[in-house]
Amino acid sequence: MSPIYAVIPVVIIFLFSFLRVMKEYERAVVFTLGRFWKVKGPGLIIIVPFIQQMVRIDLRTVVVNIPPQDVISRDNVSVRVSAVLYFRIIDPERSVIQVEDYFTAVGQLAQTTLRSVLGQHDLDEMLSERTKLNTHIQQILDEHTDAWGIKVGLVEIKDIDLNENMIRAIAKQAEAERERRAKVIHADGEFQASTKLKEAAEVLSQQPQALQLRYLQTLNTIAGDKSTTIVFPLPMDLLSAFKRL
Repeated sequence: MSPIYAVIPVVIIFLFSFLRVMKEYERAVVFTLGRFWKVKGPGLIIIVPFIQQMVRIDLRTVVVNIPPQDVISRDNVSVRVSAVLYFRIIDPERSVIQVEDYFTAVGQLAQTTLRSVLGQHDLDEMLSERTKLNTHIQQILDEHTDAWGIKVGLVEIKDIDLNENMIRAIAKQAEAERERRAKVIHADGEFQASTKLKEAAEVLSQQPQALQLRYLQTLNTIAGDKSTTIVFPLPMDLLSAFKRL
């Protein structure tokens, strides 16, 4: 066997070591002798062994579960809050050069930002204004991670856990609020009814015939019920005579 045939497989393996295949959602950050050269991909790229090194970066959206954090609200209520974070790399070069481990960095930053932002709000705001808080946290994280070539797309607060005593206190507060609303609605109804009765009395006082018809209608209503009450109609003209006297 000729020595050249023994060398050919080695040469082929060596040539194949130059080739790398990057998927559509991947990029290669290439360094030449330790210095940044360029970002390559997707598709087939050439990397010179021993001279060039590459770092493979995934451009897809990454989901990070923020573990439950102990937060003390502005009104001194202790709660445990968990959230989820969505981000993606938009600049592979900065994500490799500017930060050592972008995944850990973003996760730790998200935890501290979550505690800091929620600690500035009352418990009622945490429970009723989640969309506003989510947007606020997302904006803060996006500003800090921009230097790392990372875009924070969404932050969602998942759970806000309260202790049993606070849950009972909130239930009592909600019950008191419902009672207050019921009393206000009842009082408003009484006020509207009294206003209508006043307007009706003014109309009847201007038309004696209408008052007479209303009087007869009342007698008819009493007679229609199963009642033992005996009513003796009194002519309205007689009342008018007494009034003149």
